[in-house]
Amino acid sequence: MSAHWQSAKLEISSNPQPKTWHDFSGFSPELYDIQYPAIGQPALAETLAQQLTARGITCSVNPVRACDHGVWAPLRHLYPEADVPIVQISLPQHYDSIACYQLGAQLAHLRDEQILVIGSGNITHNLQALRWEADSIDQAAKTFKQWLLQQLKIDIPTALDWQQYPDYKDIHPSDEHLLPLFFALGTGQRVSVVHQSMAHHSLGMDIYRFD
Repeated sequence: MSAHWQSAKLEISSNPQPKTWHDFSGFSPELYDIQYPAIGQPALAETLAQQLTARGITCSVNPVRACDHGVWAPLRHLYPEADVPIVQISLPQHYDSIACYQLGAQLAHLRDEQILVIGSGNITHNLQALRWEADSIDQAAKTFKQWLLQQLKIDIPTALDWQQYPDYKDIHPSDEHLLPLFFALGTGQRVSVVHQSMAHHSLGMDIYRFD
């Protein structure tokens, strides 16, 4: 699940040859030259859509969806040869943290089938607070990261109720970059930290693993 595919209803990509989509503007020219030619897996997409629909979760496949940068940006570091098939699931616009968590739980069985489940976004994401050349760290964003990780470790219901956090809109003016975290959380509740960093003052680039 990528923060960069929001939809009116739940969809699953079934494009066998998804194009690399540079769905951003104003960045370095070399970023627009990047290609990530991973294939899709339509049969898996169809199976998942059928399984979710049978469980009362309205879902359809999307045979033309391209590969947005929320997918290829992390995967090109994990699998630089683009040799792992991709099936992307959308983030419905009406979903909140609990809905994403419940959806992840419905797909937790994929782990037993050796299918990696990824939620792609940012732990903190306020573009208005970016400082492109700064080495400084937004202390409010750092404090939120620390609080959220602690809740993920000891109190998942509080983590899911993350909008109780004071001034949360200063960290996430909109929620789409955090919600994929809760999708991943639904597949395995035990959290461990793989990586922690801040970029451009306010972007939390942390990576968590859930088992």
